[in-house]
Amino acid sequence: MAASSGIALTSTRVAPRELALGLSDPGISSASISFPSSNPSFRSLEITRKVRLSKRTAVVKAMSVSHSVDVDLTLSPRVNAVKPSKTVAITDQATALAQAGVPVIKLAAGEPDFDTPAPIVEAGINAIREGYTRYTPNSGTMELRKAICHKLKEENGLSYSPNEIVVSNGAKQSIAQAVLAVCSPGDEVIIPAPYWVSYPEMARLADATPVILPTHISENFLMDPKILESTITEKSRLLILCSPSNPTGSVYPKKLLEEIAQIVAKHPRLLVLSDEIYEHIIYSPATHTSFASLPGMWERTLTVNGFSKAFAMTGWRLGYIAGPKHFIAACGKIQSQITSGASSISQKAAVAALGLGYAGGETVSTMVNSFRERRDYLVKSFGELEGVKIAEPQGAFYLFIDFSCYYGAEVEGFGAIDGSESLCRYLLDKSQVAMVPGDAFGEDTCIRISYAAALSDLQNAVERIKKALIPLRSAVPV
Repeated sequence: MAASSGIALTSTRVAPRELALGLSDPGISSASISFPSSNPSFRSLEITRKVRLSKRTAVVKAMSVSHSVDVDLTLSPRVNAVKPSKTVAITDQATALAQAGVPVIKLAAGEPDFDTPAPIVEAGINAIREGYTRYTPNSGTMELRKAICHKLKEENGLSYSPNEIVVSNGAKQSIAQAVLAVCSPGDEVIIPAPYWVSYPEMARLADATPVILPTHISENFLMDPKILESTITEKSRLLILCSPSNPTGSVYPKKLLEEIAQIVAKHPRLLVLSDEIYEHIIYSPATHTSFASLPGMWERTLTVNGFSKAFAMTGWRLGYIAGPKHFIAACGKIQSQITSGASSISQKAAVAALGLGYAGGETVSTMVNSFRERRDYLVKSFGELEGVKIAEPQGAFYLFIDFSCYYGAEVEGFGAIDGSESLCRYLLDKSQVAMVPGDAFGEDTCIRISYAAALSDLQNAVERIKKALIPLRSAVPV
């Protein structure tokens, strides 16, 4: 993260020689976290870590004096073009604070707070006990790919064969490989904003140009087909759709997707990447429609899904992509030279997950009901704040709230609240609640709150946030 961002979490990896000399604790990476100086606990944490870092740096410098080596520090232009994930940085920052004894409520990460369902866990344990711990085929086990094909047919109305599926180490890897597989330097990737933080960066890694298509909270952050049509050029190669959406929770109704499909059909070179990782976390009456199921779109669509969200399997690292064999084979080729196949144990667990029943059965339904209860509480609670705008999420577990009515405030001992990032820093300092600034998602008026946390934690967080916002209300210029 850039030094000017105001939220900085930097780490120094300790060299093996330093460890061998006993100069560092291998379990701790030094960090410097910048906060406003008004909170003593934050200041003491910063000072302690800076002292530790300065000692370690002095040792490294002393060692390097007698072993001076000229090193070309040039990085790939692709890497230099990519921004680090603010979601990951803020989550790591909140974790560091919690470990230091600061009572932080972490509402930044997109991770269900539920345990992986017992039948899935047992399948993973049995895989280990039965010695199922070796490499699998690069594209995934035949057993799992057949199970995925059955799921896509039964739940999504999509017909695929196992050679049209690639199982990867998470849906994130599936998306990255898809972008790399179909995009050439100079191609354009159309991304509706607000967007998941990684989409534009993946495009840049492929030497493609992200083209951001704005949406509005008054339209529930849903893309306007007319704006899409005016955005498409001869360079447009990929349109990324995410429904239910991260960060907004918006769900594209079938009718709107059909309008989008009609536009896509006019442009033979344009493909669609449909990110459906949140498909089962959806609130009635909203329903999920797979883009590839629309007339003429099967041949044009790469469908990405996974097990992290609906089955609370984030740490198992397993996702997949489905699509026409030509494109999927290219994704598999990339994977074969990067990671090869996914974890054998996770794949056995995933088969059990798909065996829980339609849409995850009662296990997933119970989790979704809890998410709905939390959503309703937050929408009601923040809806009581004057000037705050909310588009009620229809899926996923995020609330993307427009807090821009508080921008322009000047807070003594902190400074100006001039955007989503400074407001998030202020709320982390004053209320010890970690959230993600909307500018990370391409919409600076908003803040993303993950309600993948216990209702009691959310109630505590709301109370803290409201209290911290009181002095801002009077400080905002009229």
